[in-house]
Amino acid sequence: MSKGKPTPTDITLHQQSRVLEIEFDDGSQFELPCEYLRVYSPSAEVRGHGPGQEVLQIGKEKVNIAAVEPVGAYAVMLRFDDGHDTGIFSWETLYELGANRKAYWADYLQRLADAGHHRESQAYDEKMSGD
Repeated sequence: MSKGKPTPTDITLHQQSRVLEIEFDDGSQFELPCEYLRVYSPSAEVRGHGPGQEVLQIGKEKVNIAAVEPVGAYAVMLRFDDGHDTGIFSWETLYELGANRKAYWADYLQRLADAGHHRESQAYDEKMSGD
């Protein structure tokens, strides 16, 4: 572990359940659904090039990860089956997404509602909002 930043010890893609499971060297373990990772991709296509330029991702309920590719010793590139493959997920980003999943998911649902959209699966939303 360098400078107190957690590093993954194991990354497992469960394509059938569409979940990326990540274990870190500090003992943390996160199950991050593919949809969640897709809508929070660190790419410019999703986040824009600055504050206020974010692009709300809609209709990603069934997206899956087709491949997980290492990027040096600090990140992975996730290739999604909808063609999105420009986000490089650093270990820090993956840890942040795991640690803040509940709050970030609630924020995503609120932004969808504010834009007049809704998701089809409320059971999934309840699972994501839980611990």
